[in-house]
Amino acid sequence: MRLPVFSSSSQCLSCDFVMVLEMMKRLEGEVTALLEELGETQAGFITVDPHQSLGIELNPWAANVAELVLWIGYLQWHFRTHGQAAPSEPVLRDFKNIRNGDAVLEWSGRTPRIDADGAPVTRWDGVTTIRHNVTGEEVPDPAARIGVYDYAEPKPTKCSEAEFIVGNPPFIGASRLRDSLGDGYVEALWEAYPKMPQSADLVMFWWEKAAIAARGWNAKTGKGARRFGLITTNSLRQTFNRRVLEPHLNDPKKPLSLLFAIPDHPWVDNNTGDAKVRIGITVAAVGNRAGRLLTLSSEKKGESEVDGRTVTFDHSIGKLFANLQIGADVASTKPLQANEGLAHKGVMPYGMGFVVSQLEASELIAFEKKSPPIFPYVNGRDVNGLSRGLMIIDCFGMQEARLRQDYPNVFQFLYDRVKPERDAKREKVLRESWWTFGRARPEMRKALHDLKRYIATTETAKHRIFVMMDKETLPDQKVRVVASGDARHFSVLASRIHEVFSLARGNWQGAGNDPVYIHSICFNPFPFPTLTDDQTSTLRTLGEDLDTHRKRQQAAHPKLTLTQMYNVLEKLRAGDTIEGKDKDIYDQGLIGILRDLHDQIDAAVADAYGWPADLSDEEILLRLVALNKERAEEEARGHIRWLRPDYQNPTGQQVAKGKTGDMELGMVAKIEKAPWPKTMPEQIAAVREALTEMGEATPEQIARRFVRARAGTVEPLMESLAALGQAEKGGDGRFAA
Repeated sequence: MRLPVFSSSSQCLSCDFVMVLEMMKRLEGEVTALLEELGETQAGFITVDPHQSLGIELNPWAANVAELVLWIGYLQWHFRTHGQAAPSEPVLRDFKNIRNGDAVLEWSGRTPRIDADGAPVTRWDGVTTIRHNVTGEEVPDPAARIGVYDYAEPKPTKCSEAEFIVGNPPFIGASRLRDSLGDGYVEALWEAYPKMPQSADLVMFWWEKAAIAARGWNAKTGKGARRFGLITTNSLRQTFNRRVLEPHLNDPKKPLSLLFAIPDHPWVDNNTGDAKVRIGITVAAVGNRAGRLLTLSSEKKGESEVDGRTVTFDHSIGKLFANLQIGADVASTKPLQANEGLAHKGVMPYGMGFVVSQLEASELIAFEKKSPPIFPYVNGRDVNGLSRGLMIIDCFGMQEARLRQDYPNVFQFLYDRVKPERDAKREKVLRESWWTFGRARPEMRKALHDLKRYIATTETAKHRIFVMMDKETLPDQKVRVVASGDARHFSVLASRIHEVFSLARGNWQGAGNDPVYIHSICFNPFPFPTLTDDQTSTLRTLGEDLDTHRKRQQAAHPKLTLTQMYNVLEKLRAGDTIEGKDKDIYDQGLIGILRDLHDQIDAAVADAYGWPADLSDEEILLRLVALNKERAEEEARGHIRWLRPDYQNPTGQQVAKGKTGDMELGMVAKIEKAPWPKTMPEQIAAVREALTEMGEATPEQIARRFVRARAGTVEPLMESLAALGQAEKGGDGRFAA
């Protein structure tokens, strides 16, 4: 058995090895005890020791320490188990199975990058700042530069052959790769892994390598990896990382299956006891197999920092999809042309100097001869919480000379507050066009041009709340925009049916583990109902009533927020007692009316689909997945149900027919049968593995998982597992893991 830990983080490699060794020795003890009980000989039995643990460590010092710590852990186990009995000589052996190196990238040489003038290319070190002599703000220190390197002949690191791969790779998001690792390294990484999407986080390169090794597993030759398990961030299920999983899970010839997954788990800081990040855990192996899904149902902070957090999970068994869900394959839904071009992300200024207070805005307006381009500005917290009342300078479409000539005061304001920060940016366009937003979103502006208002929602929020916003208000990148002012669309988006879909299709983020609304996967694939005139009228009326009610109550109570209102609405629906501060919010927001409006919207939207109003979440998802497939097939034949035909298809031109792609829902998966092992230890391990995956099963059900296995052979093995505490036997003949 060969068991590696892939890791380039010196903080955890030693701990990983010792923990894995401890668990393997514990398992070895259980197996040997069971063999003795069954009368089996242990001749030729291979014991677990440090030589089976393989690893790669980036820090040379840490690599040596890891191997030493591994041996210390082994000797500690020996003396705990055997008392004063001396271990075999020599006590320490240099297996050289933990090597110093980069776990994902190798290269033949590294040289400083040189520009066209022969000077070394440098970048801001990302840390050092100085105080601006006019604004007093901290800005990047122009003198704090570090070199950029080029990597010759980059290629994936060749790792040792291993049967099992476990690890906790470094967490660096795709947007931070260049700042953290340097341009040259990141470009070499992409060159070495051409199939990897450039939007993937660093941890996904470990997942890719492990997946390739697992899909190469050959039980006869013992080549490849039998299984791998990795700790990643919970962004694993987000679209930009799912693109790494999907080719492996959906391969028609030799697919990978997720055998175990925890999509979301708190990662607690030992010093504070707080969950600083959220992690995901996945275990995978080759074949079409069912998996066990653990979804977080509750978490509670411990009484002391060392207690961490107590968590409980809901368990389910079935085919696990790339979005780490079981049931309706919402990840398979396709973007619909009917929704195309309407949903957008707000602007990204790339410099807080564009944002001004109302006082600063009024002074700039007073100083200029022409009315300057200053508009109301909102981010996600402004939408759901208390508005900050901020404004923003938007020079979209302006040349530098025109800005200087027409708005000299605005020009100097931006020159002092934006340009120093932009000068340190890597992207040429950000440095040279410093007076304009980094992401001005011209497509969004075009879609909003003829509207007086639009629909918006905060990207990451506890509650999925949609609001109507005035066209003049400029949304931040953390606000998702739907370019429609029609209250019928507003009602559908505010309905439970859309909320269920967006929660299943979207992502989760942050220490609060809040749902994330990403329009490309939550809005674009969502099949809107086809409405009759009466249904359109009803939904428009209800949407206007909802918008008016919330705005009226917030105007009457300026400190009342949407988050507060929906917190109380959630408690009201749950049957909790409404008292104290919640009762004040209930009265101020007239939450009883808010609930009634949402109930009416939910019923009206369900009626528009022709569905019962009391469908479960799973039934809603199954119907939406099926409807998405139906609509996509319609669109392939040229029939598109435009949401805003006057904007999306103003000429009324018929769309050319396309070909219906392979859009199978994938909700039913055939589970492959594994060959029944020949030896007793392998049979015990196989039964235990199958029971762990299924959660609960009878000997007959376990036997059906294998070729030529019999319930009469399986049952005594399950009895033995129960005797060892590895399973529980129920009164109905069923065993549980």
